[in-house]
Amino acid sequence: MADLPVAAIVRIAKKSGAKRVGRDAAMTLSAKAEDYIAQLTKEANKLAIHAGRKTLKEEDVELAAMSA
Repeated sequence: MADLPVAAIVRIAKKSGAKRVGRDAAMTLSAKAEDYIAQLTKEANKLAIHAGRKTLKEEDVELAAMSA
């Protein structure tokens, strides 16, 4: 089960141009977003560790997103 709220996913989809969003589509978008966030976090964490830190910083996430 996805942790991201379906209402937030629907709101984002509508702001991005979707007229209507079915619950199944919202659930799939939520799952895909969580997969992306997990992968991005793994890459950002590698960068933080390489820099000798345990804490993720904005720069780690930005660099990880550029390489994704």
